[in-house]
Amino acid sequence: MENYTSVPTEFHILPFSDKADRSPLVFGMFAVFYSLGILMNVLIITLIYLDQQLHSPMYLFLCNLSLVDMCYTTTVIPKLLHILSSGNHKMSFRQCFTQMFFFFLAVETEDLLLFTMAYDRYVAICKPLHYNTILSTKVCFICMAAIWLCAMVNSCLITVLTLNMTFCRSTTIHTFYCDAKALSTISCAGKENFYLVIYFEAFLFGFCPFSSSFISYAKILQVIFRIKSRDGRTKAFSTCSSHLIVIMLYYGTAASVYLLPKTKYSDILDQVFTLIYATGTPTLNPLIYSLRNKDVKQAVMRLLPLKLLSTFCSKFRNAIDEGWAI
Repeated sequence: MENYTSVPTEFHILPFSDKADRSPLVFGMFAVFYSLGILMNVLIITLIYLDQQLHSPMYLFLCNLSLVDMCYTTTVIPKLLHILSSGNHKMSFRQCFTQMFFFFLAVETEDLLLFTMAYDRYVAICKPLHYNTILSTKVCFICMAAIWLCAMVNSCLITVLTLNMTFCRSTTIHTFYCDAKALSTISCAGKENFYLVIYFEAFLFGFCPFSSSFISYAKILQVIFRIKSRDGRTKAFSTCSSHLIVIMLYYGTAASVYLLPKTKYSDILDQVFTLIYATGTPTLNPLIYSLRNKDVKQAVMRLLPLKLLSTFCSKFRNAIDEGWAI
């Protein structure tokens, strides 16, 4: 029997099937994802803060991206872990909309931040002589303040519009966090304005930043292909390849969540793509940047005690040799 109410006091979150909800493996997987994501992002922020050679606009934006990624995962995964461990699928009205506000804050911040990072790479490669003038420290901090302010205003707007919906159908949400799209499916009134704003937001904060980033990288590639030296082309492309991978991963999964047409498999596909979009991408971002970014790897080597690292490697090698001997 479904509950029908116009002003629900709580929602019922059903993230997965009954078997998956009770599986220690699912809980462990999300716990590992969350821990890995937090540790990697904290590591990147710490490296950028401690290493003077990383005090540049590119790494200021990367530091903010790591902060946004931690906001993503912390907004969603701890509550999901509580649901999986306790079996209590209830989420209060206040918890739901608080989670929604911070989730959309992270979404819009990352949208604008990825575009800003693409512009940073465009200036660095296409206008290197004017880089420090165009992206001065003052300009970068103004950009970051504007990005967070715009994201906060936008998140407030979407949250208020969702609050104005009337929930006279089931209060059960078939997803793993309090999603505005999922709430709109159980609403019977007030969602017309919501969809109108969502489509406008998708164009303004989705299509426009993505198309601008695409144009920036098209111009970057034109400049790279004109470089005669193969080493020069490789070095130029390596400075923006990590960011390009992050953009394609982020926008690809986000578009799959919000733009795919309605089918009989929509609920399953929405959960899969939302899972990648909301938890997988923020965890993979620091791995992509740390593994493909030469400056980050060099910063790790500079900050780690080399003697300690050498001793650890030596002991690890000896342990392997003893294992083979056995």
